[in-house]
Amino acid sequence: MMEVEVIKGSEEQIDQISDLFNQYRIFYEQQSDLEGATAFIDERLKNKDSVIFLAVNKDRTEAYGFTQLYPSYSSVSMRKIWVLNDLYVTKASRRKGVAQALIAKANTLACETGAKGLALETGENNIHAQKLYESLGFEKEQGIYHYFLTV
Repeated sequence: MMEVEVIKGSEEQIDQISDLFNQYRIFYEQQSDLEGATAFIDERLKNKDSVIFLAVNKDRTEAYGFTQLYPSYSSVSMRKIWVLNDLYVTKASRRKGVAQALIAKANTLACETGAKGLALETGENNIHAQKLYESLGFEKEQGIYHYFLTV
């Protein structure tokens, strides 16, 4: 386990967040686009569209990972849900408690905002992430199909 501080991301950390976000996209087989990543993150922060948490060292000079959450709602339960849309930890920082610290901070946000819970999805082949999520209490939904319409 490494010593990590998880802070709420702001425009002050845009370079660190954007770099991690670009690495995250590369992990998902997208072309590197740091300029686009920076513009995307800047827009999220300025518009307050999402909440971003950043895992950093004590003096905040090194970033180990980030998570980005988007608000959504459950009409049936009439409560907020946070969609944990992005979670990325640098290769050198994996399996050292960084992802757990980021998810714990996301869970705190959900509790503080009275949310029903956290929702996330991951690829079928991302076995390490699946094991992590399940070890933290996430349950794989059964009997639900997710659909998507590209427009």
